[in-house]
Amino acid sequence: MPAVLDPLLALAPRMTEWRRRIHAWPELGFEEERTSALVAEVLGALGLQAHTGLGGTGVVAVIDSGEPGPSIGLRADMDALPMDEHNDLEYRSQRPGVAHTCGHDGHTSALLGTAEYLVAHPPASGRVVLIFQPAEEGGRGAIRMVEDGLFERFPCDEVYAFHNMPLLGPGQASVRSGATLQSLAVFEIEIEGVGGHAAAPHKANDPLQVAARLAVDISAIVGRHIDPMEPALINVGRLQAGTTHNIIPSTAALSGTVRALSKDVHEELLGRLRALCEGYAHISGCRVSLAIPHSCPPCINAPEQAALAAEAIGDVLGRENVKTDMRAYPFSDDFSYMLEQWPGAYLFLGMDSAMCHHPTFRFDDQLLPVAASVFARIVRRRLG
Repeated sequence: MPAVLDPLLALAPRMTEWRRRIHAWPELGFEEERTSALVAEVLGALGLQAHTGLGGTGVVAVIDSGEPGPSIGLRADMDALPMDEHNDLEYRSQRPGVAHTCGHDGHTSALLGTAEYLVAHPPASGRVVLIFQPAEEGGRGAIRMVEDGLFERFPCDEVYAFHNMPLLGPGQASVRSGATLQSLAVFEIEIEGVGGHAAAPHKANDPLQVAARLAVDISAIVGRHIDPMEPALINVGRLQAGTTHNIIPSTAALSGTVRALSKDVHEELLGRLRALCEGYAHISGCRVSLAIPHSCPPCINAPEQAALAAEAIGDVLGRENVKTDMRAYPFSDDFSYMLEQWPGAYLFLGMDSAMCHHPTFRFDDQLLPVAASVFARIVRRRLG
């Protein structure tokens, strides 16, 4: 019968305690000092060596069977969001303007529970690499860990991660082969011209006109340059220029996001964006600078690992509750960088809450032993 593993059900109160401690003191990307310290403390108490400082505040530990076999990476993100929480909870955020409104506190606590279970019930072969990642929320935490030697020091044959998903009901889950989350690039465009009096525009070089035309042409890239059968999106979310009605400003700025389910389409969108900026700089005489402060590829699940994850979820929730044919979600996650290094799968576990990134989002603690059991089942199916 599918079920949560009994030892993890017994561990649920401890996982809940860890989560609520993390929840009450949320930390932004690359600032997860207290969270990392708690993770290292729990791992140390289990007799594991906590390798700290990877990618800034990341933590890694290894559970080694001592027998030959594959190396399985399990990843949890640790950072919070720069927003207020609007829940009336005893353990609500104690930091104004910072809150765990995406559930990373739950992801971290579930992986800690998995660690405790695997120490007591070690795999028969191979080893498990526990990866506690900083700065998933647009902070490039995964690539920082990779660049810091994560997989040189702790090579993996496969990698897995999960995210809570309020769009799925409690007891439901989804995992699919292929593209499962969109890519994300953030773009920022600064335009510098020559300001002046609105009555003498011929003595100025108006950057606002360039910004307005860029905003329109950027929005047309998808419809005119991308195969209509390919999912793609460009959004201009900010356009700022000027201070009053009769002054031509000297600067303007706009910013937005690029998203796609294909890495090739993602690169095509960025290439078209660069070409537009260069073209408008040439014809306007304004200086147009484009910056991409954050970019990550789409999350692409490997077929074999996605099938294994579906089987592991089925062990816990029942096969009938695992959706493997859902469309990809329009969100992003820099776990994609790890999936570029090793085959793996990103899976979703349903729960009842407001959507992630909403001020009333509330992680369901009943999901903790479920998520930990899924991780444990992935290890058991792969390593025995």
